[in-house]
Amino acid sequence: GGITAVSVNQSLLTPLNLEIDPSIQRVRKEEKEQIKTLNNKFASFIDKVRFLEQQNKMLETKWSLLQTQKTTRSNMSGLFEAYIASLRRQLEGLGQERLRLEAELGNMQGLVEEFKNKSVPSPRPGSERGWQGCAPLLAPLRGLTDEINFLRQLYDEELRELQSQISDTSVVLSMDNNRSLDLDGIIAEVKAQYEDIANRSRAEAESMYQIKYEELKTTAGKHGDDLRNTRSEINELNRLIQRIQAEIEALKNQ
Repeated sequence: GGITAVSVNQSLLTPLNLEIDPSIQRVRKEEKEQIKTLNNKFASFIDKVRFLEQQNKMLETKWSLLQTQKTTRSNMSGLFEAYIASLRRQLEGLGQERLRLEAELGNMQGLVEEFKNKSVPSPRPGSERGWQGCAPLLAPLRGLTDEINFLRQLYDEELRELQSQISDTSVVLSMDNNRSLDLDGIIAEVKAQYEDIANRSRAEAESMYQIKYEELKTTAGKHGDDLRNTRSEINELNRLIQRIQAEIEALKNQ
């Protein structure tokens, strides 16, 4: 047999055009940008979820703090009751002393009237004890000292309660660290709040004490003046009584 002629398709010998369509490149680039944007949004979403979880744990911790914090029993009511009882005792004592002084005054006035009438009276018991009536007049000054001591005890009790609350807060927050949440900031914040309250309370108390001290000093000065005036009046009455008694003795001897 003879050799068969082979025919070649010339189109197959033409080099292939491997150039990529620009529209396809643009689409792929857009897809990459979209994927990148979605990844960023997803990462942002994850961060927000974590932040919300931390906020939730923080709120749970604060709620636990409010629920489990020990409520300290205040002793201030006892201080007030004791102070009121002391004031009542002082008031009763002053009332009784007033009655006694009024009786003494009536006794002295009776002697004067008897002398004016030129009669011979019998000596009145207790008429020479005028000076002894001055001692109870010091009671208001003692009352001022009691008031200062009461205010000091009240301030100390408030400070102890604030310090106790700070201690209780630290314990509760420290026990809650197993939530894998850094609570140092919360503890520091709560401590700072209570310390600020304590500092403000201390400053207000010191200011109040200074004002009270000036008021007490003024009141003490007034009581001192009243006491001196009363002593002067009692001395004058004693001299009058002695003069009356001398004149009565002179009348007896006539």
